[in-house]
Amino acid sequence: MPFKFPSLKFEQLKQLVLVAAIAVFCVSCSHVPDLAFNPWQEIALETDSTFADIAFTEDPNHGWLVGTKETIFETTDGGDTWEQKLIDLGEEKASFSAVSFSGNEGWITGKPSILLHTTDGGQTWARIPLSEKLPGAPYSIIALGPQTAEMITDLGAIYKTTNGGKNWKALVEGAVGVARTIQRSPDGRYVAVSARGNFYSTWAPGQTEWTPHNRNSSRRLQTMGYGKDGQLWLLARGGQLQFSTDPDAEEWSDVIAPQDKGSWGLLDLSFRTPEEVWVAGASGNLLMSQDGGQTWAKDTGVEDIPANLYRVVFLSPEKGFVLGQDGILLKYNPSAEVAMVP
Repeated sequence: MPFKFPSLKFEQLKQLVLVAAIAVFCVSCSHVPDLAFNPWQEIALETDSTFADIAFTEDPNHGWLVGTKETIFETTDGGDTWEQKLIDLGEEKASFSAVSFSGNEGWITGKPSILLHTTDGGQTWARIPLSEKLPGAPYSIIALGPQTAEMITDLGAIYKTTNGGKNWKALVEGAVGVARTIQRSPDGRYVAVSARGNFYSTWAPGQTEWTPHNRNSSRRLQTMGYGKDGQLWLLARGGQLQFSTDPDAEEWSDVIAPQDKGSWGLLDLSFRTPEEVWVAGASGNLLMSQDGGQTWAKDTGVEDIPANLYRVVFLSPEKGFVLGQDGILLKYNPSAEVAMVP
């Protein structure tokens, strides 16, 4: 007599399929070791803005934090406490994208076409008028010295001023197109990821045009930047990381997956020391490597933060911040022991 399978109701069948899917997913996951200590202190700020950038004046305790919804905060105690500031832009709605200081001279960029300048550490800010023909909106700016700064737009147009913003000289003849992210190296090179993440472009001082590069895998690019010794790094969709192995940004190391299957998106990377690397991502995801990215540990002390962590900034090995959405700001505590669980 042939064996008959018992009949299953539709709801029971759905439950079995769900259980099987979860089992397959869990088998494919690998456990990332936990950090023994959490070196990050969450700073409570009353705003729902997403922070974009942070910088300090010649006084290491005096800093500025900028973000969306015209958000500006000032600290005078190294970042332990912050006070929100207001800058009168009339009825214009601004989203600040970058802040940079050289001594007490500072700059802030933002959309739709915002450029602010201070020479007194931020006690007063003046708006610098920009041409209506400017290709794109100001994306970032770097203060280079007295009256000198370098500004880039979200279309990859690069300009330099040496007289406090009165005049600007174009450094590149053509724009790169709409960019997802653009980062600058300390020696003045740039790398830009296209809006859709399907290619990237590089530019170095003295070049007249951007150099386009194809991405080296089927994974779309999330962001790119410069690490130790001018080495390029990239984060791709699915939580993948790679480091460049040649100065022309055409050869790359093997793919590194800090969480193997990459269940969380990785959004930014920063070196605290030449060997210690931090990567931030979605839903309070924060990972650290002590060997240049070969092995990783997860900071579970911040994983309950209900926000994406968009930027990791180390101003020095002892001074670092993580910038997130909904007013999330983390400050690095150098006195906390940072070690991986064996």
